[in-house]
Amino acid sequence: MKVVNLDTTNEFTPGAMKRFFLVEDSENFKIINFNLDEGVTFPVHSHDLDGELSILVLEGDGFFLGEGDARIPAVKGDILISQIREPHGVQANTKMRILVTIAPPI
Repeated sequence: MKVVNLDTTNEFTPGAMKRFFLVEDSENFKIINFNLDEGVTFPVHSHDLDGELSILVLEGDGFFLGEGDARIPAVKGDILISQIREPHGVQANTKMRILVTIAPPI
């Protein structure tokens, strides 16, 4: 077992996205904590493989982004679940912390 205190990853880079790997190279899944400064966009992208992902908003608010101009409001406690092949991204209105789970890991 492994315990990670997410309070220790509460760091932001002005005008950018900061990335922390919480679980690396597991054969079953990967968990990544991203911290987006106010106004930063994690660009819409997809991966050419099978699997699922979730994006949980830990703090802040903004939008989950999808194909085309899809924008879904996202606030603390919201979780987006999608196929890895489906276009996904995040836009932060305020400082925003998200936890991304990918299974299988990429």
